[in-house]
Amino acid sequence: MRSIKVVNYNDQWPRIFEEEKEKLEAVLKVELMEIYHIGSTSVPGLKAKPIIDIMPVVKNIEDVDRYEAEMAGLGYESLGENGIAGRRYFRKGGDERSHHVHVFEEGSEDITRHLSFRDYLREHQEVRFHYENLKMKLASEFPNDIGGYMDRKNQFIQETEQTAMIWYKDNKQK
Repeated sequence: MRSIKVVNYNDQWPRIFEEEKEKLEAVLKVELMEIYHIGSTSVPGLKAKPIIDIMPVVKNIEDVDRYEAEMAGLGYESLGENGIAGRRYFRKGGDERSHHVHVFEEGSEDITRHLSFRDYLREHQEVRFHYENLKMKLASEFPNDIGGYMDRKNQFIQETEQTAMIWYKDNKQK
């Protein structure tokens, strides 16, 4: 059973991301456009589940399927789209999850969605603080129920993403 633990921000998370990024670059080399650190571990100071979320952007999402064996060699389990059309999702670490990889094709609106949420939390301390408190509360309410934890977080994320997307597009044009 997977337990939910929200921990203090770890200064090593960016380094862990960079190490995994190099491995993913070696696998996805020809298809790869960019790789981003996303999710809570990419927001300095934010308490988080200690799972590094990584978002490679590729030229053609369907070509990613050719790399499943190499991703398995790095310890990743392939879950296909896993509920988000146009994504390839991989996870590493089983019940003691360490990494999530969310691959999207260049031009996907999901790329902007993830980057805007990350950057909005980085720039808006009050929102980051509210999100952190929500996650800590939910982790104590749902210590062994990832579904319940995620469902209860979802409303905050969706509302914040809408605001963040507008903010991100406005700031990107400046």
